Amino acid sequence: MTGSEETPSFRLAYVPGVTPAKWVRIWHERLPGVPLGLHQVTAAEASGTLRAGEADAGFVRLPVDRTFFSAIPLYTEATVVVVPKDHAIAAVEEVTVADLADEVLCHPLDDVLDWDAPPGEPAFERPATTEDAVELVAAGIGLLAVPQSLARLHHRRDLTYRPLTDAPQSTVVLAWPEEATTDLVEDLIGIVRGRTVNSTRGRQTEQPPRASQAARTQPKRTPKATAAGRGAQGRGGAGGAKRAQSAKPAKRGKPRRRS
Repeated sequence: MTGSEETPSFRLAYVPGVTPAKWVRIWHERLPGVPLGLHQVTAAEASGTLRAGEADAGFVRLPVDRTFFSAIPLYTEATVVVVPKDHAIAAVEEVTVADLADEVLCHPLDDVLDWDAPPGEPAFERPATTEDAVELVAAGIGLLAVPQSLARLHHRRDLTYRPLTDAPQSTVVLAWPEEATTDLVEDLIGIVRGRTVNSTRGRQTEQPPRASQAARTQPKRTPKATAAGRGAQGRGGAGGAKRAQSAKPAKRGKPRRRS
């Protein structure tokens, strides 16, 4: 390696609630010579980080600009409502948006749910972050609807959550600038899609057919044979062919008279 060559590396961004550990482990197993740098960014910062080239790809939440980014959906999260443990909602298994009509709901500025209109009564002021909203719930000021992973991320002993069955959901995708689809990006795509090590990259390469396959695909040649030759084959090869050519037709005897 010359002094001007650099060791390849890969920078991977991810938003709160996403746990990239499984994919990171597979990366290290398959590409031990390529360092993988992890960068946690907020949901609002994710697109800007990728556009600026500060990360090669990222696990982010929809929506993303599909005119600039390529994206592969990974999973869609259930939405839950975070409540104090002594709240009436804690006594039921699941709730609907209509059940929250009379509740004060905190709607943080970094909310990742695409509401047409947030349910419930709005809080006096929108908290800056989901973490701040969780603190307000703990203080008894309101409730909070979030993807389940964020409820787990900001878990507190005095809070619990219940599924919100008819709320918008958040989809996590692998996204990267479409014009920057490098070989290492293809490697990551193969990892998140569960491809085997021999097919990690999505590129299809032409492989020569196997000998047995080539033999099956070759057209069968029908040997040309004369009538005499065919007769010879039936009589045992070339010697039979000569005998067939020299043989004279047998004389037919006169028919016997009936007495």
